[in-house]
Amino acid sequence: MTQLKFLGICGSLRRQSCNAGLLRAAAARLPEGAALTVAELGDIPFYNADLKDKPAAVARVLSQMGAADALVLACPEYNYSLAPALKNILDWASREPDNALLAGKAVAIMGAGGGMGTARAQYHLRQVCVFLDLHPLNKPEVFANAFAGAFDADGNLTDDRIGGLVGQQMQALAAWTRRLRG
Repeated sequence: MTQLKFLGICGSLRRQSCNAGLLRAAAARLPEGAALTVAELGDIPFYNADLKDKPAAVARVLSQMGAADALVLACPEYNYSLAPALKNILDWASREPDNALLAGKAVAIMGAGGGMGTARAQYHLRQVCVFLDLHPLNKPEVFANAFAGAFDADGNLTDDRIGGLVGQQMQALAAWTRRLRG
C-alpha cells in the first residue's frame, strides 16, 4: 500500500494558533501509511489576476497541493466566515488550468474558535469546496472551542475528547482518500 500524503493548511497565521495546534494534533494521530506536511501561508500574497508570474511562495504551496492526496484544512472563524489566508490560497489554487490541483481531492475540515468552534466558517468552507470540486469528509466533524481550556498557551491541543475526534477524522480521511482514488 502506498503512503498517503496529506497537506495541512491553517487559515490562521498566528504562531500560537489553536488551529495550527489542531494540525499538530492531527499529525500526531495519523493512521499507519499516512504522512502530514503543513503548508506555510505567511508569505502568500493576495491573489491578483494582474500578476503575470506566480510568486515563488505561491508556487511552493501549489506544488505541495499538487503532491498531496488529501487536504486537512484548519479553519478559524473570522467575522462569521472563513479566514482570508485560507480562502486566498484556495483562490490561487483554483486558477490552475482545469482546477487540476483541487478537483476530486479529499479534504478534512477542522477548526478552533469561539463558542461554536468555527461551525459557521466550516459551513462557508464547505460551500467553497462545492465550487472547487473538493470532496469534504462528512464525519467526524471537529469543532473546538479555543477559549474553554482545550488548548495550552502555545496553542497545543490538551483535550482528550477533541484529540480522539481528530484521530478518528484522520482515520476516516485515509479511508475516504483511498475510496475516492478507487
